Amino acid sequence: MLTSAPAFETRRLSKNYLQGRIVVEALAGIDLTVTQGEFMVLAGSSGSGKSTLLHLLGGLDRPDCGEVLFAGKDLAACSESERTFIRRSRIGFVFQSFNLVPVLSAYENVEYGLWLDGMAKRERRQRVEEALHSVGLADRMHHRPDHLSGGQRQRVALARALIHQPVAVLADEPTASLDSRTGAAIVQLLLDINASRGTTFVFATHDPEIIARAPRAVRMADGRIVDDVRRGAL
Repeated sequence: MLTSAPAFETRRLSKNYLQGRIVVEALAGIDLTVTQGEFMVLAGSSGSGKSTLLHLLGGLDRPDCGEVLFAGKDLAACSESERTFIRRSRIGFVFQSFNLVPVLSAYENVEYGLWLDGMAKRERRQRVEEALHSVGLADRMHHRPDHLSGGQRQRVALARALIHQPVAVLADEPTASLDSRTGAAIVQLLLDINASRGTTFVFATHDPEIIARAPRAVRMADGRIVDDVRRGAL
């Protein structure tokens, strides 16, 4: 169930990595609040820390210091099984490389998580068909990824992220491998879903055109937040 708590909140969040003998400061004391239903872009060049922050928000990694709260729950304090449950049922993920199973159809890629959860076939079919229809792929659901364009494959990945009706979707450079026109269409689709469903989106990118369209843009550099611009709904 949703609470009145923010979708995400970080407090003094820090993360370091070792490169040989050198300690690289990926995040340095990040304080950030993302309200429920917000569409927010994390902007910055490669190495700015935006992907690291996204992974920590999604419970894919643990911080060295500080807290990551999801709907009021401290992810770092959760057991691995609790974190896995949250990732599978309450947070959707979309990545640059699509991460689709090549031997499965679009329908089967979206269905797979529901099948793992033991959902009945009839309910799976209804949920999958609705998800693919919502991203404009009702007529391509039985095609495998190698028979789909890059934009269509990213739409499949988005349908898969939405299939559990998550509180939030985290997207890491999801348009980077697409041409500008297809990327713009994907961003518009994300904005439309955000507006119609109230799903929270946190979207990492370095594309200036996408950043300009975002209702909120948080700019990062050297593991720190250097700017936070709110434009309101577009």
